[in-house]
Amino acid sequence: MTRLDQVCSLSHIDAVSMSKLAAIAHCHPMSLRTIESCFGSLYSTFGLKVEGHLVGFAILHQIFEDATLMDICVAPSEQGRGYGHMLLQAVIANAVQSKAETLFLEVRASGLTARHLYSQYDFKESGIRLSYYKTDNGNEDAILMELAINDNL
Repeated sequence: MTRLDQVCSLSHIDAVSMSKLAAIAHCHPMSLRTIESCFGSLYSTFGLKVEGHLVGFAILHQIFEDATLMDICVAPSEQGRGYGHMLLQAVIANAVQSKAETLFLEVRASGLTARHLYSQYDFKESGIRLSYYKTDNGNEDAILMELAINDNL
């Protein structure tokens, strides 16, 4: 049986591992440079490790009362074990603690599993960005979702 470490904070030294994980989990992952830019006072970055190896991460960006989930990523081999829930719970708890009023995210229209996860936490669809994501076959819409933090306290 593998040992899951608790959700932990990540730092810039984890950026390469995050980039490698994103490359196997996402069809169009953030670049290493973009991930490296997600550390600092406006960001909170969470990770999940199994026996010391990074298997998932989430990046939260917050400016005043608006928080945005920039990315949530779980290794394909580790999906279906509740790790996405654990990361999302950490993100929401951090947003609450940081006095965010609304938590925003965008998700691929085809990301039905992710959309289901978010809806379980009362995220509501709030808009669409047409042809926002590039795909191998053209473009795909982004579904905008938001969670009213005060409604969930």
